Amino acid sequence: MYYVNHEQINVRLQFLPTLSLACRELTEQWQGEEGKLLLHLAQERVLHLAIETVTDIGSLLIDAFMMRDASSYEDIIEILAGERVFDEATAQVLKRLVQLRRPLVQDFASYPRESLHPLIGELPAVLTAFAEAVPAFISKEMV
Repeated sequence: MYYVNHEQINVRLQFLPTLSLACRELTEQWQGEEGKLLLHLAQERVLHLAIETVTDIGSLLIDAFMMRDASSYEDIIEILAGERVFDEATAQVLKRLVQLRRPLVQDFASYPRESLHPLIGELPAVLTAFAEAVPAFISKEMV
């Protein structure tokens, strides 16, 4: 086991409710607003921030507890799932989330902006589960 950066993990964990709230607000405001550019761009930003927050926490956990390096964003999620940081249902949603990184960051000019992304509705529950699972995992590993 290496150094556990509790401060950085906690800062990021405390940000997850903000992302959950943003997802809920986007879902509420989306009704009948399919063509609103600001809502589309807000959605992309929320998805991107969710990806970065989850993978930052994941990288910090891997650095602290697992003797290996992740080779990709998907690998971060797979390593954490393999170490049972969270359940398989959470892992599946987080894998779908991190697969959006390339389209959001590199292919942003052609990113589809027709509708609300299905993950926006799923993320509040998944981010809450993730935020509960991480401290539980840390407590278990610190024994």
